[in-house]
Amino acid sequence: MKHHDVIIIGAGAAGLMCAATAGYRGRDVLVLDNAKQAGRKILISGGGRCNFTNQKVEPNNFICSNAHFVKSALARYRSSDFIELVERHGIEYHERDHGQLFCDDSAKEIVTMLLTECEWAGVQIKLRTEISEIGQNEQGQFELITDKEHYTCDSLVMATGGLSMPKLGASPYGYHIAKQFGLKLLPTHAGLVPFTWHSEQKLKFEPLSGIAVPSTITAKDGTQFSEALLFTHRGLSGPAILQISNFWKAGETISINLLPGVDARAAIELVLANHSKQSLRNTLSHWLPKRLVEALFDETLLNKAMNQLIHSELEQLAVDLESWEILMNGTEGYRTAEVTLGGVDTDELSSKTMEAKSVSGLYFIGEVMDVSGWLGGFNFQWAWSSGVAAGQAV
Repeated sequence: MKHHDVIIIGAGAAGLMCAATAGYRGRDVLVLDNAKQAGRKILISGGGRCNFTNQKVEPNNFICSNAHFVKSALARYRSSDFIELVERHGIEYHERDHGQLFCDDSAKEIVTMLLTECEWAGVQIKLRTEISEIGQNEQGQFELITDKEHYTCDSLVMATGGLSMPKLGASPYGYHIAKQFGLKLLPTHAGLVPFTWHSEQKLKFEPLSGIAVPSTITAKDGTQFSEALLFTHRGLSGPAILQISNFWKAGETISINLLPGVDARAAIELVLANHSKQSLRNTLSHWLPKRLVEALFDETLLNKAMNQLIHSELEQLAVDLESWEILMNGTEGYRTAEVTLGGVDTDELSSKTMEAKSVSGLYFIGEVMDVSGWLGGFNFQWAWSSGVAAGQAV
């Protein structure tokens, strides 16, 4: 039986960050993971370039049943702290829309950086390790039985992630352990995920696959995002859809403004004043891709000249452009979701240390808990911040 001060289950973003932080404090740290390589989700993120954080991170960029929970960790380890770490390792990066930061070269650089930090901090990492049992002995230490060794530790950190992207090894293991130790779980579902068509919609919109347009999308609760909307052969995707999916509930419609920043009624009036004999088809094709126009609007209407349209038709036209209400079939689920909403109830955890209030020495960090960030580097920042919070306490 081997003893370590700290054992971290999960060699992802949060786990590695926690390990390095604890290791630098002189703690004897072991990281266990059943994967063949560390940081697999990091490697495929941001199209292989890793959107590792955001220039401006605020508590309101996160979804959590307790809106105040994220404040402490985010304040104590900011995005500027992680940027400084990236710069210390000589990683070149660039900023995209909305303050998103990406590696110039490859996401591998972030994984290499974290592994280097762990090495410098004296952390041991064991991959391809299956854990069969976790319990506590009479001394209050945690006991872990794996396919290779039998371990004990004083502090156990669950950095097992959520259910998103099962092909990368996602599993409900962290939830099972939380339940085993009596912690409350909140229902989980896929977040930052594309929507799928109903069968009749698929027939109509599938030919639009590949078309992207600027949009403002509003959920039923009033949450709104202005980003690109992408039509796919399966449904709707793009940054605006991924963002709004976090606030959507099954059976609700979403409202899509296809002319964000434009007053549709005023634009229509301008065309009526200056090009009244122009067909509606040609008018709309100045604003939107022709294939989208033909899918959204009736052929008979499109062939009419603008001055042939009656008042009610013009009114409906403005409504359809500014607030196209659509009821999607559902989402693509965990298979393509970037995050898992829900998880370990944060009311069970210390917001300062991430330790379970009812189980001394048991910690939960990263995606396994009920904290999910917006698209744009916020989920990685939560991994860094929560990892550091626990790493400073274990």
